[in-house]
Amino acid sequence: MRETNFINQNKEKWKEYEEMLDRKATDPDRLNRLFVQITDDLSYSRTFYPNRSVRVYLNNLAQQIFYNIYKNKKSPLGRFASFWTDELPRLVYESRSAFRIAFIVFMLSMLIGAFSAEMDPEFPRVILGDGYVDMTIQNIETGDPMAVYKDRSRFGMALGITANNLFVAFLTFLLGAFFCVGAIGILINNGIMVGSFQHFFYDKGVFQESFLTIWTHGTLEISAIIIAGAAGITMGQGLVFPGTLSRLQAFQVSARRGLKIMVGLVPIFIAAGFIEGYLTRYTETPDVVRLLFILICLFFILGYFVFYPIKKAREGFKTNLQDTRIPPTQNLAISYHRIKSSGEILTDAFSLIRKNLSVILKYSAGLASFYVFVVSIISKLPLNEAFSFPTEFFGAFSHLGQYFNNESILLLPVLNTFLYSTFFFLLMQILLQDFSDNTPIKKDTRQQLINFLNVLVVVSIGCLVLAIDLPIKGLLFFLLIPFLLMTLFIAQKENIHFFLAVGRSFKLMKKNTGRVISLLLLATVLGILLFSIMDTSILWFYLEFIGWNFSVEQSTMDQLVYGSLIYIAIFILCLVLSLYFFCFSLLYFCLLEIEEAPWLHEAVSNIGRHQSIRGLEKEG
Repeated sequence: MRETNFINQNKEKWKEYEEMLDRKATDPDRLNRLFVQITDDLSYSRTFYPNRSVRVYLNNLAQQIFYNIYKNKKSPLGRFASFWTDELPRLVYESRSAFRIAFIVFMLSMLIGAFSAEMDPEFPRVILGDGYVDMTIQNIETGDPMAVYKDRSRFGMALGITANNLFVAFLTFLLGAFFCVGAIGILINNGIMVGSFQHFFYDKGVFQESFLTIWTHGTLEISAIIIAGAAGITMGQGLVFPGTLSRLQAFQVSARRGLKIMVGLVPIFIAAGFIEGYLTRYTETPDVVRLLFILICLFFILGYFVFYPIKKAREGFKTNLQDTRIPPTQNLAISYHRIKSSGEILTDAFSLIRKNLSVILKYSAGLASFYVFVVSIISKLPLNEAFSFPTEFFGAFSHLGQYFNNESILLLPVLNTFLYSTFFFLLMQILLQDFSDNTPIKKDTRQQLINFLNVLVVVSIGCLVLAIDLPIKGLLFFLLIPFLLMTLFIAQKENIHFFLAVGRSFKLMKKNTGRVISLLLLATVLGILLFSIMDTSILWFYLEFIGWNFSVEQSTMDQLVYGSLIYIAIFILCLVLSLYFFCFSLLYFCLLEIEEAPWLHEAVSNIGRHQSIRGLEKEG
């Protein structure tokens, strides 16, 4: 191409770029595309017009673009500031429909709670519990209705309340993954609780004192719970309204947005906990001062989460949300020949679960159903007396032992051994099928029977540990989990009997205890989060609410409610055990490569076996 033709073809584009560089505000994505095109033109001019002025011109233009891109490169501190001043307000603005839903649901629930308390004076006892109501009545009679905020030390109270609020908020957010229903449910539960709680004080004639005391910290705390509900709804909207994306892709994008909103709530919960622990207790402070403080907190919430995002939207946001890279929909193949970190193994385990989710859910539902059916028949006591469901932190997780060793059910260890042996054996087939690259596995009946007996032995040891009466049995079982699960997998993977599998497992793990413990902790944290669904009174509230709408005997309803709770607990336990099993089975391949390097030896032995031309393998 002649130089004049090259200039005429591109001069309008170059002129546009020059004008763009003169502007103070530029689109970074457009500037990036500009840089790529200019460097392409510069490369062309260097090849065909090396001694002409067009090359000098384009070189100068490329330098200016490069300088504009990198002169204001953000430091970590700048990114941190940008998150609070631009990215979070943009997320809030673009999720404003979820915020409206969360606010309306909570306010309507408050009205329902207050109206219910007006209609039935005993309703607060149903929601708040007899103990709390009786204690508050006693405080009112002694002349200090807000004494509950003065019982504990300042620091301990602030720390405990902050931890509790964060737990409830993240639980609200996580439950949004259930198509928004879970997050809305917790908002309803908290709204009814607040409404009935506030009406209770109104009914006792101390509304003003309770309002000024509770909302001193409650303005930030309750607002943050509503925002957490909005974050959960934002996450769930990806499943409910995926748009043009696949449901999984939309969920990944919406979950990322919701999580960023949750990160923005952490300082608010810390501030609310500090206020409740250190300031709320000073009930003798003049009412005007407390009211002014409440209004300041309210103006902050409205200003930052309502008016500021609207103002920024009108002015134009500076940063673009990083949702342009849509996550892949295909299930990526798992590499079984590479040494991986605990995080990578956990990612592979989730990939395996996602690939076989429908099958795992069927197995889990079947085991839970059979467990509840048999337990309800052989239990010497009614289910509501044989099992307990605490609502304190991690209560459901810490009370797992009752499902394996229960004095009311003598044959429970035998039932568990059979059920979980079958469950792990079925999970084994999923993993082996994936490892064999979907090649059909040859089923030798005799070998399959031996493999099942190996699984039966391993599961029996685990159930025996849970059945023994030792104070440290929980810790002992927790530490044995990696060893037992890897032994279980090795026995079938290598087609060896139980005792040889124990030796192989010990040999692989003894020099890699750090990897084993880190993976165990990661899987346990996720398991506790999953079990946190059982730790909230919202589940109990829903089951009782369903019971109110059916006219059956109370004893029958108790059996149905507790049967449902047991089913949910066992179902969740199966999902957690699936995660554990896949994690430590995949860890086997990693430890095998570290200790024995079979894949590396095979790769070395194949060097030079293939015909190649200049380092490239020759075809045919």
